Amino acid sequence: MIQNDTWIAKMAAKGMIAPFEPKLIRRVENLPVISYGLSSFGYDIRLSPLEFRVFRHIPGTVVDPKNLNPENLEPVKLHDDENGSFFILPAHSYGLGVALERLEIPDTITVLCIGKSTYARVGLIANLTPAEAGWRGHLTLEFSNSSSADCRIYANEGVVQLLFLEGEACEVSYEQRRGKYQDQPEKVVFSRV
Repeated sequence: MIQNDTWIAKMAAKGMIAPFEPKLIRRVENLPVISYGLSSFGYDIRLSPLEFRVFRHIPGTVVDPKNLNPENLEPVKLHDDENGSFFILPAHSYGLGVALERLEIPDTITVLCIGKSTYARVGLIANLTPAEAGWRGHLTLEFSNSSSADCRIYANEGVVQLLFLEGEACEVSYEQRRGKYQDQPEKVVFSRV
């Protein structure tokens, strides 16, 4: 069953989401923002301003998820203007960011991260990823710019929505099996095997 706003708020008070915004925020200091916070059946998390990386082409190299060369991912500068703080994801490229919020997922919940329509409408696709039962940390978020134009991706604003799916408690949680992405810090974490 998908969990609603009442359940999400109750669990956030127990530490499931921090920091937690108890309502959907669409304006900050009278400026429009890409919404974040609690919605009817989900929670929109924000992109951290601390780090964003973009895959770059290095002739003669192949990206290998079993042996990722960090040189293939270059840091992207955080820009600021009257619309807010943002990173630029070049056209037809792929980037990694990190969630501002820290999550601590209960043993009966799996979370799905889905893209926001505001970004989808400009060609920015958030990869659908799970946070399994018992997972905790800051999510590394994956984005693809499918458009032929560079795209801004705003820091400190909504970037993906989390859906909380409940089931019976699993036999072995992510924490119990010592999952390789447990306790991710607020920085991009590369693929691990």
